[in-house]
Amino acid sequence: MKTAVIVVLVAALAGGSARAATIEHAGRIASATAGDVASEVAKLTSEIESLKSMLPDQSHVMKDIAYHFSNLWFAAQAQNWPLAGFYLNETRSHLRWAVRIRPVRRTTSGELDLRGILDGLDRSLLTGVQRTIEARDLPAFSKAYRDTLAGCYACHQASEKPYLRLRVPEAPEGRMIDFSPAGGGS
Repeated sequence: MKTAVIVVLVAALAGGSARAATIEHAGRIASATAGDVASEVAKLTSEIESLKSMLPDQSHVMKDIAYHFSNLWFAAQAQNWPLAGFYLNETRSHLRWAVRIRPVRRTTSGELDLRGILDGLDRSLLTGVQRTIEARDLPAFSKAYRDTLAGCYACHQASEKPYLRLRVPEAPEGRMIDFSPAGGGS
C-alpha cells in the first residue's frame, strides 16, 4: 500500500512539474512570438519609410499638373476636343494625387484641408471646363480656363504660397505633341 501511495505521489509531482515545464515553455514561446511580432513590425515600419522616401513630393506632382493644364489650353485652342478632354482628365487625376500626398497644409492660421478645396474646385470650376469641352465652345472654354486659374491661385494664397501666380501659358509644355485635331503629325 505504501508503494501505491508513493507511486501516486511521484506521479502527481511529476505531472505538476510537467505542467510547470509546459507553462514555462509556453511563456518562452509567447515571449519569442512577441519578439518576432515586434521585429516584424520594426521591419515593416522601415520598409514603409523606405517606400515613402521614394515617392515624389507634392511640388513634383504640381509640375505634372502644370504640364497637363498648359497643354489643355493649346489642345482647346486648336479645337482638338478629344485631346483637351484627355488633358483635363490628367489634370484632375494629378490634382487628386497631389492632395493624397499632402492632404493638409499647416499655415500660420492653422491647418488647411486641401481635400475640401479640391472637391469644390473639381465640382465647380473643373466641371465647368469639362462642359465647355463637351460643348466644343472655345470662347466659353477660354473663360472657364481663366476662372480655373483664378481658383487654383486662391488655393495657393490660402496655402500661404501667393508667389505661385498662374497665367495662361504662352507656349505648350509638350512641344512634341501635335495639337491639330486631324492628328496629322509626322
